[in-house]
Amino acid sequence: MFWLVVVTLIIIGLAFLLLEILVIPGTGVAGIVGFIVIGIGVWQAYSFYNAYTGHWVLAGTILGTVAVLVYSLRAKTWRRVMLKSEIESKVNIIDEENLNPGDAGKSISRLVPGGKAIFNNEFYEVRTMGNFIDPGVDIVIVKIEDHKIFVKPKE
Repeated sequence: MFWLVVVTLIIIGLAFLLLEILVIPGTGVAGIVGFIVIGIGVWQAYSFYNAYTGHWVLAGTILGTVAVLVYSLRAKTWRRVMLKSEIESKVNIIDEENLNPGDAGKSISRLVPGGKAIFNNEFYEVRTMGNFIDPGVDIVIVKIEDHKIFVKPKE
């Protein structure tokens, strides 16, 4: 029955290694925990059973770890869970013919310094020149630059 503890420790350690490589790379904590748990599992096999069984558990763990990592890193493995749709929409498409500097509109959200505004019955993402503007304030377009609309309060 103790072999179940050894196998469980090795599987948990392997799961932590996979988490480190595939889900949370760069932290190192999950990888270190994985190696420690696998090491404890192999150490338990050596201490509870004999050295012969320990060598087999160690060899099986190494081969199993390499096999699981190779299988996990193959591209075909992740195609079932991969997102296949492409995003073709664009954010804040500005029609230069309908929107020009000097046009008046109204802030919809608080502009701190960015937010939403309405011009010609269309919603746009806008930015102020540094000051904050409350919702419902009349605003004027100062300039349009690199698909960004800069506004100021209307005097």
